[in-house]
Amino acid sequence: MIININIGLLGHVDSGKTTLARALSTIASTAAFDKNPQSQERGITLDLGFSAVVVDAPARWKTFAPDVDKVQFTFVDCPGHASLIRTIIGGAQIIDLMLLVIDAQKGIQTQTAECIVIGELLKRKLIMVVNKIDLLVEKTRFVQLQKLNTKLRKTLEQTTFDADSNIYNVSALEKTNIEVLLEGILSQIEFPKRHTDAPLVMYTDHCFSIKGQGTICTGTIVQGSITVNDLIEIPVIKEQRKVKSIQMFHRPVQSASMGDRVGICVPQFNAKMLERGVLTTPGYLHNIYAACIRLQRIRFYKFAIRSKSKLHVTIGHDTVMANITLFRSANDTANEIFDINKEYEFVEELEPASSVQTEDSTFALLEFQTPILADTNSTLIAAKLDLDAQSNCCRLAFWGRMQWYTHANNYTLDVLPKFKVFKRKTKQGFIQRLVNEHEAIVENLFSKQGNREIYVGKQVELSTGEIGVIESTFGQKSKVKVRFNNGLTADTLNELKGGRFSNVKVMLNYKKYIFNKQLTLVQ
Repeated sequence: MIININIGLLGHVDSGKTTLARALSTIASTAAFDKNPQSQERGITLDLGFSAVVVDAPARWKTFAPDVDKVQFTFVDCPGHASLIRTIIGGAQIIDLMLLVIDAQKGIQTQTAECIVIGELLKRKLIMVVNKIDLLVEKTRFVQLQKLNTKLRKTLEQTTFDADSNIYNVSALEKTNIEVLLEGILSQIEFPKRHTDAPLVMYTDHCFSIKGQGTICTGTIVQGSITVNDLIEIPVIKEQRKVKSIQMFHRPVQSASMGDRVGICVPQFNAKMLERGVLTTPGYLHNIYAACIRLQRIRFYKFAIRSKSKLHVTIGHDTVMANITLFRSANDTANEIFDINKEYEFVEELEPASSVQTEDSTFALLEFQTPILADTNSTLIAAKLDLDAQSNCCRLAFWGRMQWYTHANNYTLDVLPKFKVFKRKTKQGFIQRLVNEHEAIVENLFSKQGNREIYVGKQVELSTGEIGVIESTFGQKSKVKVRFNNGLTADTLNELKGGRFSNVKVMLNYKKYIFNKQLTLVQ
């Protein structure tokens, strides 16, 4: 029995990932080694590439998986160019283990760092590979590699990865230490957990038609399983098709399950409709128009995160723009789960994260400009992809798992008013005239055009500490009469009787719910 494990090759552009994939592999797919004409023309990887090698299963697996005698490593060659970060994120979500490829002459570069961040937040196991050692002068190569490896370990110390893990120094071009790397992968690879009984979710990355056969969709099964003659759904076009055949690296198979890289043939449909997308069990996924996550900030993102801003959000292979609204739990409870019935305070912005990550209880409402198709526990990654791709800034802003979502396309009218997200508001005025020790006329608390009636019965507080209630409007413009049931203190009375009205400020504090216009004023 063969089990498949997906290994991603990530790193900065031109670090030799494609050459390394070729050196490690014995089987190539139709999307391997930059076969895309544009990739060949430009000399860089523009899309995900897939190739594989089959090796003997680790002996330690025999105790719990005696039927597994072979392991197929499927190598996912991710582009390294900065402008293709969304493709990199999509590729990282289908892998079990990550090879971080580093140019021996250049060390850690901007996209290398971004790939480390992606690996961290997706909880992927990491193996560092220093490539192109053949380009180092042979006399000083050993010393140079020692210095670079020490630097890399110091970088790993600042992450969740093990700084003491092996670093493999290779030359993919000359195939130096490639066997050692393969043995290292085998020694570190863990038996994968596969949820084969769950509904099918398959991320597709290439789709094309073959005359007389049908449409071929290639991709990775991230959940569930699939069998020939199964009925599957193509949610993006809201149609269902029967699976005619399945191949795994040119080898016909009757079934495949989570973790497998497959090509499936279905009756004809427009392949251009599903260049990147998802195939599912019929009825499993529906459009999600908005979602809430507990926001996990990425410490290398050096910009503020603001409410009412727009960021790119990647889920699986899809990247869409989303409007961001931030809010925080009033209790500031660590690891709190979002509850639509609780009250939350609106957050205008989060300052740039410090180098030491701190936990807080900030949530983000993401309103997608284009609805997404995603499992309800999906990981969402928000990034500012319109930053200059050549800059040395990390563009990954925050991430989180979906804690709430809505399938309603009219959610702004039917769903958002249920959100109890409020802003704290303060109006300030002053006492214009003292009626007696229990009553005063207050002005400048409201504008002349404002509706004072809605504030009658609301509580106000003096800067001297007394609490009063707006009893009625007064006059034709902006004044109101305030009653102090417990009376004013002697000190306050002395200030007012002495004509020092500006020394006593009147403040009206209230909460304004941002999604419910009918609850605009609550104390």
